[in-house]
Amino acid sequence: MTDLAGSPARRAGRSDRARELLRTEGPAAARIVVTVAAAWQAALWLGADQPPVFAAMVPLVALRGDPMTALGTSLQRILGVVAGVLIAIGVLNLWQPSTLTLTLVVALGLGVGMLLRAGGTNNIQVALSSLLVFASTSPDSYALDRVWETVAGAAVTILLAPLLWPPDPLRVLTAVADDCAARLSRCLTGTAAVLGGGPAAARDNLARVHTHVEAVHAGAARAREAERALRFNPLRRRQRGTVRLRAERIATADGLAVHVATLAGEVDAFTCREGLAPELDRARLRVPELASLTARAVEEALSGGDPGGAVAAARDGLAAYADTDPRPVAVALRRPLHRVLDALEPRPTDTQS
Repeated sequence: MTDLAGSPARRAGRSDRARELLRTEGPAAARIVVTVAAAWQAALWLGADQPPVFAAMVPLVALRGDPMTALGTSLQRILGVVAGVLIAIGVLNLWQPSTLTLTLVVALGLGVGMLLRAGGTNNIQVALSSLLVFASTSPDSYALDRVWETVAGAAVTILLAPLLWPPDPLRVLTAVADDCAARLSRCLTGTAAVLGGGPAAARDNLARVHTHVEAVHAGAARAREAERALRFNPLRRRQRGTVRLRAERIATADGLAVHVATLAGEVDAFTCREGLAPELDRARLRVPELASLTARAVEEALSGGDPGGAVAAARDGLAAYADTDPRPVAVALRRPLHRVLDALEPRPTDTQS
């Protein structure tokens, strides 16, 4: 009975997930499908004497992955397709297909891919495109018409990619900023919570903090990609100023991550020293509240609000804590919080403007 009662809820959950996937991934998939069809048709109009598979292959490989990736990465993938086809045709015009020629083509493809990097990594598309030539039942029959088909597909991709369902950097960066704020907040409050909890708790917290910090760094990299994507996105140009502000907030979060990691590292180091247990017990009475105030300031700043009130409250609390406990351990625990608050306050040049 329980299983039957739960079935409608599970079906509803699957339906909700399917709708969410369609909403988030559907435009990117439709973008690829339309561009593939247009590239195929363009090659036929230009006189392709065989099914223009290579023309259709370019958008399929160039537009895959993160839709926030700048068109520059897509161009590098396109170059990878063209280079791979040229390498395979060149080798097969000299030697018959064999294990040796296959090895040579793959080696050349990987070598060229190191130069035509895509998204900062080795452009594996060069080697993959070379292998596709071998997929033909008569690979030695390939000629330069496969190259112009590839170039035609590249031209269609470059023309249509920025116009068909362009990615929305503003929506993506808003979600990234919210995620960064939540992660930094959890780092601060979680670290304060393990004070005096023993070495194992502090070590586990440090590992969690490092995971969150890496995610914030990845968010900052994605924000930079979104800004670059606007250069090739004429339908989103009006969002440039707002996107820049979101990206600046995420860059701020990236800088704050260093300080929250330092706080977690200090707590881990102090917890491993038995003689500091009394000082950590005293810190446990003050630091959680200060970490919570600092976390609130971080959340307000990254959401675009005014963190001034939370920053002032945290500063007052830190000052009171400094008056009551000037010991080195307390100073070390306060220092990362001070640096977080420093980063959230406007610079003098900002206030003058």
